[in-house]
Amino acid sequence: MDDLDRQLISLLRANARAPVAALAKQLKVARGTVQNRIEKLERDGTIAGYTLRLKPQVDEHRIAAHMTISVEGNTGDPVIRRLRGDPAVQALHTTNGRWDIIAELRADSLEEFDKVLRRIRLVEGITHTETNLLLSTYKL
Repeated sequence: MDDLDRQLISLLRANARAPVAALAKQLKVARGTVQNRIEKLERDGTIAGYTLRLKPQVDEHRIAAHMTISVEGNTGDPVIRRLRGDPAVQALHTTNGRWDIIAELRADSLEEFDKVLRRIRLVEGITHTETNLLLSTYKL
């Protein structure tokens, strides 16, 4: 992957539906070059797919939070496998420092969110958690 690929990916992250001609104009390369690069990135798995992002206002009744998780010893992989199957867990990230995992959580109500927290805290291998509700989003 070279700088052109990275710039192309950046533009696609901002708008995956951008026309190839518009991408070519922004990158100052031929339309065929952009089309070939996109096809190559899709073929080699760099681009795994395209998705939809909603504005936070659309999901305004949903509770969103980040949960930092500490795990016991080398139980990180089994904990991640278990959390990946939970519908309230939107994303999982491993990290360094005090916490081992960061989980992005969503729930439709505070009552449901309380159930999610209790369910996650019971996962074998989790020793400590800290949860922060997300109040406002300023950039996606």
